[in-house]
Amino acid sequence: MTSALFSRWFRLLAAAMLASTLLSGCGYNEFQSKDEATKAAWSEVVNQYQRRSDLIPNLVNTVKGYATHEQSTLEAVTKARAAATSFQITPAVLNDPAAFAKFQQVQGELSNALSRLMAVSENYPNLKADTSFRDLQSQLEGTENRITVARQRYIAAVQDYNVTVRSFPTNITAKIFGYQPKPSFTVENEHAISTAPKVDFGK
Repeated sequence: MTSALFSRWFRLLAAAMLASTLLSGCGYNEFQSKDEATKAAWSEVVNQYQRRSDLIPNLVNTVKGYATHEQSTLEAVTKARAAATSFQITPAVLNDPAAFAKFQQVQGELSNALSRLMAVSENYPNLKADTSFRDLQSQLEGTENRITVARQRYIAAVQDYNVTVRSFPTNITAKIFGYQPKPSFTVENEHAISTAPKVDFGK
């Protein structure tokens, strides 16, 4: 290797090392880590909502066998589920406040419809005594708890990420590379969608 070639190679290596150090020092790698953490937390939120959605057809069919006069309630649940499952969950949702608000809305409407459906069962003793129904209500209760935990973890991950986006000097890196604060569950909607379906039928 000639002296000139070695000198050029050394300069390239030094430049690469300097760039790596600068990117690490300015928070670039931290953004990568926290961005992935929010995506992982979001995946678990979606997973738990999907689990709830998968339980609903069996629940509707079980209730239908007893509560034949509650057609409007059953249709409301079916319609809300269809709206929730048709909503396209893409990575863009995490960075789009409007899309995120729409996601909250459709899931909140499904939660409300489920709550009304479970309350209706009070009028049907035979339904409350059905083994399949009791199993489904137990699974829904467990799923609602998992949804709450998954949302809380997502909220914490987004908070951690957003603090980094807004703090100095990492906010400079955020502006350079286009990192924006991510939307999270709003207080009003958090209250609405955290209301689990009523599953206590012992009263």
